[in-house]
Amino acid sequence: MSQWSTARDLKAQLQRLWERGELLRDAVTGYQRFPLRLSLKAPNTHDITHRFDEVRNWVDALSSIPHLQVKWQEVRHRIQGTQRLPESVWVSSRQDALVWLNKHTEWRTFTTQISVTEAVQPVLLNWLEKRPAKALELADSWENLLAIVTWLYEHPRPGIYMRQVDLPGIHSKFIESHRGVLSELLDLALPETAIDAAKYGVAHFAARYGFQEKPTRVRFRLLDPDCRLMAGIVCPDITLDVQSFSCLTLQPRHVFITENETNFLVFPEVRNAIVIFGAGYGWEALASARWLHQCRLHYWGDIDTHGFAILNQLRGHFPHVESLLMDRETLLAHKNVWGQEETPHSGELARLEPAEAALYDELVSGKIRSGLRLEQEFIGFDWLQTQLQALITDQGGT
Repeated sequence: MSQWSTARDLKAQLQRLWERGELLRDAVTGYQRFPLRLSLKAPNTHDITHRFDEVRNWVDALSSIPHLQVKWQEVRHRIQGTQRLPESVWVSSRQDALVWLNKHTEWRTFTTQISVTEAVQPVLLNWLEKRPAKALELADSWENLLAIVTWLYEHPRPGIYMRQVDLPGIHSKFIESHRGVLSELLDLALPETAIDAAKYGVAHFAARYGFQEKPTRVRFRLLDPDCRLMAGIVCPDITLDVQSFSCLTLQPRHVFITENETNFLVFPEVRNAIVIFGAGYGWEALASARWLHQCRLHYWGDIDTHGFAILNQLRGHFPHVESLLMDRETLLAHKNVWGQEETPHSGELARLEPAEAALYDELVSGKIRSGLRLEQEFIGFDWLQTQLQALITDQGGT
């Protein structure tokens, strides 16, 4: 009997409509879905002949399902005679559907959201129609979300920090913790002049809607004990906002950039040099420091496809940057600590030097080993010091 529709099978059809948001969506659109016919798998003539008792039990079970209306038909059978069998099954009303699914509370909550939205921000009814299930998840926060949207509509591009928005009952972190959904709502509710279309994604929420952003900072260490940028402090670890960093008058001969914090902290002393704690794929913070164009720039990243992609991107701002410890000799010397790059980069990198490009191609193709990666933190300290000494000697010391 498993091939014939059961109460569980029929309810599952209704449940799928709920999970896809179709039933909730009707509350926004006004679509009249009921009475709703459900798909029914019923016994055939062969079943009536050979499984008559099972068919009769199935008919009894089907007719006893609450909230389900059965339309009957008479079937004349050459052996069993005229039989009254289900022709189709229906859910008569939305009320029956909600009772069967036990979704009365959720329905009332969503219809309340619709009413509030219609009164405050009717343009967002389209969002409720598109994402009813998500809206229901946000029911406890919905009025606060509408309040934020309304406030930004009345105060476009406010130029303050998000936590400075002062609305009754809304805590200071509310906007930050709901940036994803707020982006969708604000894009619908705000005029184009209030949105910076060039900024997108949660990370650029503040810039997109005109909030003040936290200042980007650059962290660096002085590597020359004789350089006293701060009185009484030798080789300090300094963090500055981008504007302050761009105005420095240090002009060191060598500037090293490393992606690993431990390497940054233990980087050896080098005369007339600094080391910068890198920023991965984002180099805009350094780009404004024009004085870096007068220094010898050295980038030390992982020997993997992404390490070379980052180097390639950095050269988009500073074409003269040199790679440090990203060569075949270093790779082969540390075979015992090779790791695995899970999602290699494979795009063309036009700014690599010939030797770098050759090694990058081998990493992409897996010629040496598939997914090969040497993280910079596994490179021996003695190896670093030896390479630094050779670098400084080749370039004339200071």
